[in-house]
Amino acid sequence: MGIKYLWDTNIVIYYLEQQFPPFAESFMDAMCMKYQPAISVITELELLCWKSTTKEDLKTLNKFISTIKVFELDKAIKSKAIEVRKLYKLKLPDAIIASTALVYKLTLLTRDINDFKNIKNLKLLNPYCKEVSGLMP
Repeated sequence: MGIKYLWDTNIVIYYLEQQFPPFAESFMDAMCMKYQPAISVITELELLCWKSTTKEDLKTLNKFISTIKVFELDKAIKSKAIEVRKLYKLKLPDAIIASTALVYKLTLLTRDINDFKNIKNLKLLNPYCKEVSGLMP
């Protein structure tokens, strides 16, 4: 099972809390059957450090994280993040997430398209857009 998509933090939350509309839920389920879910280490940290996370939430998050690919912060990602942050004036976490997708040539799944839309060569997909209902992951 290969990796094609990098999940932004908001996508993990919506997926685990089953907050997607039916068409997006279908897309995400099909995507999970075909490709291994993947996140940046930044997403892992954001999820585990969220201030309102309960003990039950932490159990669910840790179980989910143990079954997916987590991209650690390596030299290539650091270098790209410096470039992306300087060029596009992103917050550091967003620059690292975007850089992870760029370095590994992954499509970033995010609801925050506007935060990333100006980054050259970054492929974006918002599962909340109706267009995903016609896409095969």
